[in-house]
Amino acid sequence: MKKVSVMCFHDELCQVFNALIIALSLLREGSKVTLFFGSRGINVVHRDKMKTLTCLPDEPREIGEAMMAKMDEIGLPLVEDLFVMLIAEGATVLACPLNLPLFGMTPKDLADGVKVADPAKYYKEVVIPADMNLTF
Repeated sequence: MKKVSVMCFHDELCQVFNALIIALSLLREGSKVTLFFGSRGINVVHRDKMKTLTCLPDEPREIGEAMMAKMDEIGLPLVEDLFVMLIAEGATVLACPLNLPLFGMTPKDLADGVKVADPAKYYKEVVIPADMNLTF
């Protein structure tokens, strides 16, 4: 079984979507997948903020809105639905404990199934022995 670590440090929806879809695909192909959310990525695992992520927020509003409309048009799943699938299918989803207070969050703000990471343990037990480390 391949071991995969997926680190997400952004809250831009297109990046997040790529991270989650790749993680789910690898999980479904038999890999052991651990996702780690830090920096602005901590917003992705916040039970309310995950519903408000947008594509291309640094671009003119019309471009981001067009991208969001296209995602809806092709029927892509919602971020919260992807988390349900990932956790139900066996992925481990971790939030960086250092970024929780920086972004005004507590562990109670995290989506169901998301755990607060022990960074030293995460790097020692997941990142170092991983067959693949993906960063978004």
